[in-house]
Amino acid sequence: MSWGERPLLIQSDSGALSADLTLPEGADALLLLAHGAGAGYRHTNMVAISAALAERGVASLRFNFPFTEQGRRRVDSNAVATRAIADAWSAMQALDLKLPGFLGGHSFGGRMASHAVLEHGLAPRGLVFCAFPLHPSAKPATDRAQHLARLTCPMLFLSGTRDALATPALLRGCVSALGSRARLHWLEDADHGYRVRKRVRTESGSVFDEMGDAIRRFLQAAV
Repeated sequence: MSWGERPLLIQSDSGALSADLTLPEGADALLLLAHGAGAGYRHTNMVAISAALAERGVASLRFNFPFTEQGRRRVDSNAVATRAIADAWSAMQALDLKLPGFLGGHSFGGRMASHAVLEHGLAPRGLVFCAFPLHPSAKPATDRAQHLARLTCPMLFLSGTRDALATPALLRGCVSALGSRARLHWLEDADHGYRVRKRVRTESGSVFDEMGDAIRRFLQAAV
């Protein structure tokens, strides 16, 4: 499928935020995708997710959080991060692409996206959590998932079976508690950065192809 990227600037309370719109021909859905705490919107993994989606007819908009745009290492506060997501969501809506809009992100970005829905009244067709950071490494807990019960839209969790920030049993319990509006897709042998061991993972195709297929099915069901 043919697709291209268009650079954008998103105006936010924290200043202009760099962004890229990936738009395949004949797209039928649009996903706002927020990056994680360790790298910006042009990180290899973020680009790979957008490319996998584009190959499946899904457009995406990636953008920088203020801390990344300003070259700071310390992540933004929840208030600043959720405001940036709300501003990016407004900018995406203003593009008027006439596509159903979804929201999500990798790790920190996905978690902040869920808070942004609650705090800023966003109304995505669904939420996509790529490597949801349920807890810090070696500190299993479920506190970060408590607010998810207040969400009413469909949710998809994609998590690696070796993700040190999401103990499988704990994540499975959290998703199960959300009922029919949430589903969980395991990425066999993937860690938090989607790395896999070739001697262990036997599936054909890349982790990102698998993510693209799973997200595509979720979006189709949610439209």
